[in-house]
Amino acid sequence: MAEQVVILGAGSIGLSFAAVMADAGHPVVLAEPDAARRGAVADGLALHRDAMAAAGLVRGGDAPVQAVPDAAPHLAAAALVIECGPENLEAKQAIFAGVLAGAGADAVLVTASSAIPMSRIVPDRAAQARCLVAHPVNPPAVLRLIELCPAPGTLPATMDRAAALFGGAGFAPVRLTREVEGFVLNRLQGAVLREAYRLVDDGITDVAGIEAVMRLGLGPRWALSGPFETAELNTPGGIRAHAARMGPAYARMGAERGETVDWHAGLIAQVEAQRRAEVALDRLPARAAWRARAVAALVAARDRLMQERP
Repeated sequence: MAEQVVILGAGSIGLSFAAVMADAGHPVVLAEPDAARRGAVADGLALHRDAMAAAGLVRGGDAPVQAVPDAAPHLAAAALVIECGPENLEAKQAIFAGVLAGAGADAVLVTASSAIPMSRIVPDRAAQARCLVAHPVNPPAVLRLIELCPAPGTLPATMDRAAALFGGAGFAPVRLTREVEGFVLNRLQGAVLREAYRLVDDGITDVAGIEAVMRLGLGPRWALSGPFETAELNTPGGIRAHAARMGPAYARMGAERGETVDWHAGLIAQVEAQRRAEVALDRLPARAAWRARAVAALVAARDRLMQERP
């Protein structure tokens, strides 16, 4: 029998997780104290399931989702508990006190917090052993990335188990080695937003200009590859050649903003080794040709969708 998942909170993130986990075959208990929200669960799940179907992500597990006012009677049977409550430290601390007391010893206990590290929610290092952050991208039903961020006391076995549970449900787990504010996604997003605000503040361009550069320029490429592969595919010779060609300019841009950009030789070698483990250097031209075709198809789909924008 598939392992049970308990989700705390029937907001958009909780509902989205519930739709994914049930579709993967996990019976879900969705705990929500607010009666009106519980009454809206069926409609909310239907919206997420429709989105999953449109994205071609439906697996057909069709496990039940039970909406309840209180998670306490269900915690002992859960293999995974996902807290999706308010982004408030005191609230999360209170919730986890109850979860730690009621969940089984082998249960994986996660928060979907966007910014609060687990060590602040559960300060006791021993109690952190089975706890971690599982930071999704909104909406998780369609954007299947999950960042797994351990607390100092999180056991490696807990990270392994979390990766297996989320990976088995169709997520791509990205494991962080230690706590960092904002995790990876929000640090990358924050870097772009900081510079966007600065360029507007400096009068270099306006908001519409920033939006156009991202939507028409960077966005389509980044939908297909991350910053390292994008750099490689733009520069003959791969990431090392890109660092040699563009590194000094990026360093000057960073220094202008008071930021240190030290692309030292050891770091470049580390990044290059990881890239070569992914794609051999002699395969980059074929990957670049694939990207050209894929970008063309993506742009065509984007432009059709933009015509529907309200």
